[in-house]
Amino acid sequence: MPIIYKICPRDLWQQAEALGRFTGAPIDRSDGYIHFSTAAQVAETAARHFAGVPDLVLVSVEAEALGADLRYEPSRGGDLFPHLYADLPLEAVRAVVDLPLGPDGRHAFPEAVVNRAPA
Repeated sequence: MPIIYKICPRDLWQQAEALGRFTGAPIDRSDGYIHFSTAAQVAETAARHFAGVPDLVLVSVEAEALGADLRYEPSRGGDLFPHLYADLPLEAVRAVVDLPLGPDGRHAFPEAVVNRAPA
């Protein structure tokens, strides 16, 4: 079961939980889809787009539960990134964990995510 990841400000995720679905961050709504990363991509996504940003959560999502609305499309360096062309149903979410900043200023990912990324 492939897992994809969404990095999200905690307050935005709390709004999604209250609403019962995630409609996306402002950049997602502007682009017309919700941006996700694979395990191999998520650390670089954090470094590029969330550098130094505190109070984030890492949302783990079962890719297969999203059906045809999930598409893998070329992005950074031609790499295929998962994009969801619909709201994210919370039923597809497998875990939501804190994504703290480490002492080096980079986000500290859970071992389970680090171990999923191919070498």
